[in-house]
Amino acid sequence: MTERAFEVHENEWIVLKDGTRVAARIWLPDGTEADPVPAVLEVLPYRKRNGTAPRDESTYPVFAAAGIAGVRVDIRGSGESEGVIDGEYTERELSDACEVIDWIVAQRWSNGSVGMMGISWGGFNCLQVAALKPPALKAVISIASSVDRYNDDIHYKDGCHLSAQLSWAATMLAYQSRSPDPEIVGEDWRAMWLERLEGEPFMLEEWLAHQRRDAFWKHGSIGEDFAGFPVPALMIAGWADGYRTTPFKAVEGMPDSAKALVGPWIHKYPHFAWPKPRADFHGEAIRWWNRWLRDEPNGAEAVPQMRAFILDDPKPARWRDRDPGFWVAKQDWSTPETRVLGIGADGRLSDTPAADAPALTLRSPLDTGTAAGEWFTLKPDAEMAGDQRGDDMGSLVFDTAVLEEEIVLLGRAAVSVTLSSDAPLANLCARLVDLHPDGTATRIAFGVLNLAHRGGNEHPEPLTPDKATGITLTLDACGYRLAPGHRLRLALSTAYWPTILPPPYDATLTLEPASLRLALPLLGAHDRIELAEPETEDPLPRYEALAPGHAEREVRRNLTTGATEYRISEDTGLTRHPENGLVTGETRDEVWSIRDGDPLSAAGRVERVCITRRDDLEAKTVSTCALSCTAEDWRVEARVEAFENGERIFDKTFAQTIPRDMM
Repeated sequence: MTERAFEVHENEWIVLKDGTRVAARIWLPDGTEADPVPAVLEVLPYRKRNGTAPRDESTYPVFAAAGIAGVRVDIRGSGESEGVIDGEYTERELSDACEVIDWIVAQRWSNGSVGMMGISWGGFNCLQVAALKPPALKAVISIASSVDRYNDDIHYKDGCHLSAQLSWAATMLAYQSRSPDPEIVGEDWRAMWLERLEGEPFMLEEWLAHQRRDAFWKHGSIGEDFAGFPVPALMIAGWADGYRTTPFKAVEGMPDSAKALVGPWIHKYPHFAWPKPRADFHGEAIRWWNRWLRDEPNGAEAVPQMRAFILDDPKPARWRDRDPGFWVAKQDWSTPETRVLGIGADGRLSDTPAADAPALTLRSPLDTGTAAGEWFTLKPDAEMAGDQRGDDMGSLVFDTAVLEEEIVLLGRAAVSVTLSSDAPLANLCARLVDLHPDGTATRIAFGVLNLAHRGGNEHPEPLTPDKATGITLTLDACGYRLAPGHRLRLALSTAYWPTILPPPYDATLTLEPASLRLALPLLGAHDRIELAEPETEDPLPRYEALAPGHAEREVRRNLTTGATEYRISEDTGLTRHPENGLVTGETRDEVWSIRDGDPLSAAGRVERVCITRRDDLEAKTVSTCALSCTAEDWRVEARVEAFENGERIFDKTFAQTIPRDMM
């Protein structure tokens, strides 16, 4: 195909029905008077001028050269868009997106067909907008997203409170506090900035007000009505990211419209993600758009329903550049056949479980879990799960004998067991671990369960102390080959900190090992395939670096007091965009603390500093957020300060006590 020339519209105002102007950056192919083009829309709160500019500039020029317009819009109240954001995936946000689609269709250059795509926030809202069925929206590509906002995002996971909820609330408070660019909005920039500073919510307050899977979380969860989802969806995820299970849920719920692609990646677009191998996202996307936005008969609808990278003997490392493995395809995805293991007479995982065994007790140190890594990973370093041997020491572990034949997994494992608790609330974590011949331990998959949610997330019930009950814990999806000579380990723990926060009790569980069953999802019949990698090794543009960045994580244990701290320190450095001249940088300092034996000591604190400079102007915001608890309540505090050329011009605090609900 001959590449088309294109032009970039640095800023285009789209006026919504209520008069609010949202800002768009548009990559428009030439020659649209004679040959109108489809458009791909991405709607985000992350600032098109600097926040997502590198990845936008790696993709939308390629789309435009292929004759597909790119429309990158800042959500109301972010970037240069007017107004104030009102939350995450709100009705207003989705309605605004539908209005933008109508605007696109009305443009002379439009052929009337629109696609939406995005990663994370944009991956979520493209699914949610599609579920509203705007007529012009014909297809979506959703990366690192969720079809179940309660169980598969950064808030809660099977009733457990994810610490990422505070981290993300702090991020959004910081991001939404940034000023618009005076070069775009003119002399009203300061008034716009103060309006959003005054009006932006601290989203954690709303999220903590909904600790069960209620109507708040069902809104925007397309899994509530898979049958009503109207358009083809290409669902992409990475094993190293927290959103790895979504493609499986999507193809199971929407077998006629969803296609899945899962690689070894962190929380990034596949053409520049780690660990490698990468995927030719541009080629995949252009084929998808041409099929559904142009009716081009290119066979995109016949792509196998599931394509996945099977990890083969990866080891934890300080930097995971490339993971070993191979690509497989399953033309039609169905619930995998399982291999069911139990606890044998020798205490090992076995195909022949023992009929009886003495009860086992489990109460993990409250800091078990420091090798878990980040919930959603942005770098293939210590953000990824590390060597599991340290966490295994605080867990109840069951190993297979040394494997004589390979076991190849694709799908979701599940653990069922009969247990009792000495407290009404308790958490349980299950991990699958690959024990290498040299002793290294690689996490394959994990899952967590608030045992009060054992019957569902809408109507949790406390445990009756010392009363036996059967539970099933389903782990996240995985794709993994256990080689001969390795062993498979199942590790169970009552803590997985700081990934999940503890309930108000330091509970002891009693397990009946004869009841334990581990169902492993087997790969089964498949095709080995090759997946094209991008031609360019480093497709992201390079900006001028004015100051270097750094990233560090460390765990500090005080052996005298029994306190543990998990610390994160990140600095992006300062960069200048070569065309618009903006200088930006941000820092993150985050610390989680807990004292062994005292779950009420669990606390987190996050400070973020965001800097934007242009000519003789510097706009800086400092946001500080904290979460602590009592047996009855969560205590939430936050503060936002804004500085113009070093002078503080705004200061606001948030403080709220929110009752705990079964966690």
